[in-house]
Amino acid sequence: MRVLRKKPAKKIAPVIAARLNGRFSLHMQADGSIAAALGHYTVNLGQFSAAAIDRAGHLTSGLPLASFAGKSALARQVHALVQRLARHGLIEYRLSSPREEQDLVVIEPQVAEYWPQRAKLGNGDTIVLSRFAYLRRRGNEMVLESPRAGALFRICDPAIAATLVALSQPQQVSKLRRHATSLNLDLLGLLLDSQMLIKLNAKDGDGLRVNEGDGNLVLWDFHDLVFHTRSTEGRHADPVGGAFTYAGVVPPLPAIRSRWPGEKIALDKFSTREPISPFAKLLRERHSIRDFDDQHPVTLAELAQFLDTTARVLSEWKSGASFDDGPEVTYSARPYPSAGSAYELELYLAVSNCEGLARGFYHYDAGDHALVAIGASAHQLQALSTAAEFAMDAPGPPQVLITIAARFGRVSWKYSSIAYSLILKDVGTMIQTFYLAATDMGLGGCAIGTTNIDLFAKITELEFHVESPVGQFALGRGKKPLAAS
Repeated sequence: MRVLRKKPAKKIAPVIAARLNGRFSLHMQADGSIAAALGHYTVNLGQFSAAAIDRAGHLTSGLPLASFAGKSALARQVHALVQRLARHGLIEYRLSSPREEQDLVVIEPQVAEYWPQRAKLGNGDTIVLSRFAYLRRRGNEMVLESPRAGALFRICDPAIAATLVALSQPQQVSKLRRHATSLNLDLLGLLLDSQMLIKLNAKDGDGLRVNEGDGNLVLWDFHDLVFHTRSTEGRHADPVGGAFTYAGVVPPLPAIRSRWPGEKIALDKFSTREPISPFAKLLRERHSIRDFDDQHPVTLAELAQFLDTTARVLSEWKSGASFDDGPEVTYSARPYPSAGSAYELELYLAVSNCEGLARGFYHYDAGDHALVAIGASAHQLQALSTAAEFAMDAPGPPQVLITIAARFGRVSWKYSSIAYSLILKDVGTMIQTFYLAATDMGLGGCAIGTTNIDLFAKITELEFHVESPVGQFALGRGKKPLAAS
């Protein structure tokens, strides 16, 4: 009698679907237009055919990407709608099993242009988690993140989390698939494309400090790169700035700290409230100015003097590194202090209104005391100015927006663990130097607390981990206060 062998169950590939962010809802208008709304906030998405509007209704639960991947008019319309939603941060992507309809992973884009792509991966490839990837609890969820990734992965299946733990060590794909029954190449391909995973070759060894495809990454410690990308705009989708997140949780701290117990030594009798030197007077006059006089803008001569006073190279020299057989290192001196005399900070000027200087984007060459024009579109310049205006809560854009960027490797080559904190200290000293110089020249200035590192990367074509913004300063001629009537 012939024994029938049971065939192994065929694995069904998970489905990737686009889904509207749960906080938003779609509203179909009578004129054929679609809008996404959250409370009083509305985003108009344009007009679409009745068939596209009907298909868009499925975005609340998830619309498979394959369903609008074709070349038909309907597929193109739905694809355009989903991309518009994605550009506004309104779309997430669910990876689910067609049999159970449960989410395995939910992909939350962190940059506007993110689109799920599967990198090619074969059974013979060896993969490992990127050393910048980290799994953490967020509320009641488990999320996989990386400062290099364009998306965050919300892990809904505990078996996938266990597989990710296994990938802390290099694994050959074929071996991994034998031991992890829940694993699928689609997810691995998505993680590889997002740089959560990296491929290793024979020369990479154990993968503990590989360059991950970019030699500049060797110089970065994990916490520094996370801090850089999460404390700026452009590479994450979290709220930034004065969001008053904890206003309903804890009361605000007082402006002045409560006194320590103990004997108090009064200092007033040893000092005077009147400035005793021009410098002391300058310190007390320094303040932020957000309203600029566009009828009388800063001039190119004033801008040249400002940069000469605050940032130009004063001298250069060479010295051997302070360890045996260390290479010769070049150094410079400038008007502000810098950790280890690294002087890693570079200035980029978005000029909107400067008498004698064309509107545009410029790099300040501190060695030659010169401005070098960099190609930037009118849209990019407008985006820079608008973001600065919003961040300052100002009535108009700055006349000159100075972006302070850092050549990170200049500091991290020497300093481990504290490199990024040293860079931020250097930014602080430079901004105070800017304030004092502007006040001394009768100009107005204002430090800006955030900047978009992704927009800067697009303008300069510099990778965000090679040279990227760490501060901004608005400069111009401040409006004189109206005389009292």
